[in-house]
Amino acid sequence: MPELIFRRATRADLEAIVDMLVDDYIGAKREDGSRPLNARYVAAFAAIEADPNQFLAVVEEDGEIVGSLQLTFIPGIARLGMWRGQIEGVRIKTSRRGSGLGHKMFDWAIAQCRAKGCELVQLAMDKTRTDTLRFYESLGFKASHEGLKLDLSK
Repeated sequence: MPELIFRRATRADLEAIVDMLVDDYIGAKREDGSRPLNARYVAAFAAIEADPNQFLAVVEEDGEIVGSLQLTFIPGIARLGMWRGQIEGVRIKTSRRGSGLGHKMFDWAIAQCRAKGCELVQLAMDKTRTDTLRFYESLGFKASHEGLKLDLSK
């Protein structure tokens, strides 16, 4: 079995990350897979790269990007100043879905949160992703809070 390499994303990885964002029934409606890359992706990458509490990760196998996720480390005053790890933008290349890669990605991401001193890991997901919810629950995540979003793009 080929070795998986978990590492910080570079600008050279951005097209592969965007391709995985687009290759999804929700992402296909809201992402832009055109080339050259939409300047908003490039600007977002630069902001993430400059922020020490952001970690855009890729998973590489045999020189190919097969997964990606973003970690955000959030300091807080509540809960005695507890740090939280936020996991977002989890994507796995279509050909690798169902292979156990998701479990390995979450094991890695949770270990990164622990190493940063986080005492809680949180994530949000679209409610229509029922398979994803079952997967997260199998990892021990609990739907303990309700979340709301306000779309400011319109």
